[in-house]
Amino acid sequence: MYYVGIDHHKKYSQVAVMDPEGNIRLNCKVANEMEAFKSVIDRFPGPYQAVVEATRTWGKVHDIFEDELNIETKVASPLKTRAIAEAQIKTDSIDAATLAHLLRSNLVPEIHVPPKEIREQKNLLRHRVWLVKLNTMTKNRIHNIIDRNHVQVPVERLFRKTGIEFLQQLRLSEIDENLLKDNLEILDTLKIHIKRTEDWVEEILRDDPAYNILMSLPGFGKIFSALVTLEISDINRFRTPEKFASYCCLIPSTYASGGRVSHGRLLNTGNHWLKYAFIEASWKAIRNSVYCKTYYERIRYKKNYNVAICAMARRLSEIAYRCLMEKRNYEERVCVSYSK
Repeated sequence: MYYVGIDHHKKYSQVAVMDPEGNIRLNCKVANEMEAFKSVIDRFPGPYQAVVEATRTWGKVHDIFEDELNIETKVASPLKTRAIAEAQIKTDSIDAATLAHLLRSNLVPEIHVPPKEIREQKNLLRHRVWLVKLNTMTKNRIHNIIDRNHVQVPVERLFRKTGIEFLQQLRLSEIDENLLKDNLEILDTLKIHIKRTEDWVEEILRDDPAYNILMSLPGFGKIFSALVTLEISDINRFRTPEKFASYCCLIPSTYASGGRVSHGRLLNTGNHWLKYAFIEASWKAIRNSVYCKTYYERIRYKKNYNVAICAMARRLSEIAYRCLMEKRNYEERVCVSYSK
C-alpha cells in the first residue's frame, strides 16, 4: 500500500508519496488537474490510499482521487491535524509528508464527506443565507438614509407594502433620494433571487423523508428543514442524541479538576450551520409550541434567557435526532406545569 499526502492550494498541490516501509518516494508540486495527479500515481505500482486536508476548495481534489482515479481518499480536519503534528518549521513539502505519515499510521483525524450531490445542494442553501445577509445589509443602509435625514416613519413595518410606498414617495436631497431609490431596487432584486433559491431548494428536497420529518418540528420551516437535512447528511453516523448535540455545538465546554466541575461557553468545534439553525428555530418554537415554551421558561427562571435558549436548542436537536432515527413525525408532548 502506498500512501499519498496532498497539501492542497488554490493553484497547485504538494503531493507526497510514501511506500509501505514509511519512506517518502516522491514529494513534488503538481497542478490541480486530473492528468497531473495521474502522472504521479502512475510512477508506482499501488494500491493507494490518499488524504487531503479540509481546506476551502478540497472537494475538487477529493473527487479527482475518489471518483476518477478510484483511490480511497480521506479528508482530514485541519484543526486536529495541527494538534497532532505541530511543527516549528512549516513548508508545503513537510505538510504533505506529515499527512502521508498520519495516513500510514492510521492517525488521520477524519471528517465526514457527504456525497458530491449533497455538497452541491449545501452550496445552494449557503447561497440563500448569503442573499439574506445582503438583504439585511440593504435594509440597514435604507434605515441609515432615513435616520440621517431625521425622517419620522409613520408605519410600524417599514418594509411591508405600506412602508415601501412611503419610501417611494419620500422626498430628500438629490443624492440621498438617488441612494434610496438604488437601495430599493436592490431590495426588489434580492427578493426575487431569494424566492428563486427557495423554490430550487423545495424542488430538490420535496420527496426527502428526513426533510418532511423535520418540517413537523416546532420552529422549523422549509429553509431550516432543508439546511438541517443537508448538514446532517446521514443521521446514523451519530450513535446518541448527545453525540449529535455535540456536533451541533450545543454542548457547553466543561472543566473538571480537584473534584470541582465548571461549565463554560458552548463548544466551538462542530457544525456552526446546525447550531445556527437550531438556535434560530428555538426562538420560533417557544412561540408556537406549549411544550417548548414551558421547557424554556423553566430554564429561564433558574438561569437566564441566553442559557435557556441554548438549552432549548439542545433539546430540539435531541428531538430531531430521535424523530429521524425512528422515522416518525414530531408529536407534541403533554406539558407538565412548574411552579415558581
